[in-house]
Amino acid sequence: QVQLAESGGGLVQAGGSLRLSCAASGPDFSSYAVGWFRQAPGKERTFVAAITWSGGTYYDDSMKGRFTIARDNAKNTVYLQMNSLKSEDTAVYYCAAELQDKVIATSALREEYEYDYWGQGTQVTVSS
Repeated sequence: QVQLAESGGGLVQAGGSLRLSCAASGPDFSSYAVGWFRQAPGKERTFVAAITWSGGTYYDDSMKGRFTIARDNAKNTVYLQMNSLKSEDTAVYYCAAELQDKVIATSALREEYEYDYWGQGTQVTVSS
C-alpha cells in the first residue's frame, strides 16, 4: 500500500509557473502509475496528466505544452511542472496512484476509477 502527499501549491499570477510534488511512502513505488487530477470550485474532478511505471506520459489536451509530468523513483516522487498558468487552472490538485499491473489500459489512466490511492490535495490559485 502506498500513501501520497502533495505539495507545492500556492498563489501565482497568470503566466507564472508552479511545480507540484507528489511524494509517496510505501514499497515499490516504481511499480505504480501516477496521475494528477484537479477539482475547481463547484466542478467535478478532472484528469490532468498521468505517468506509467516506465515513464510513458499522458495529458489532457488543454494542458499539453503547458504542463509536464515526470517521476523520480529514487525519491519516490512524481512532479507536475505547470507553466503559463491561467486563472482557469485554479483548483485543488490531487495525485493518485495504482499498481501498473492493475491498470486495465493506458487510456484508463485518465479515469478516477482506475486509482486506488489518493493524496489530500494541494490548492493552486492563479490570479489574473
